[in-house]
Amino acid sequence: MPAVRAGIRSGAAAALAAAAWRADKVAAVVSRGGRPDLALGHLAKVKAPTLLIVGGEDKIVIGLNQQAAEQLPVEHRLEIVPGATHLFEEAGKLEQVANLACDWFLRYFSDL
Repeated sequence: MPAVRAGIRSGAAAALAAAAWRADKVAAVVSRGGRPDLALGHLAKVKAPTLLIVGGEDKIVIGLNQQAAEQLPVEHRLEIVPGATHLFEEAGKLEQVANLACDWFLRYFSDL
């Protein structure tokens, strides 16, 4: 059964590197406030649909995620959660992240 990969912070790079390395085993990837730019050398090999979620107040990380998104050869989306900072500690923001991730995984696991 294909796996799911999720990552936060630098774990996003590890999740994407694993998705590239085991492309036949990963069905979807979600990064929350992560640093997918740290996996630039692996992004071209990612085959799993990838969702990048960043807080709207996390300007530096937004730019890093945009840079990484441009390197992904698969379906991907960059979701910016308005009013959220890096850790999504504001009221209701982490729930928004959970809903986005859940929808992404359900979309790609419904065919399994």
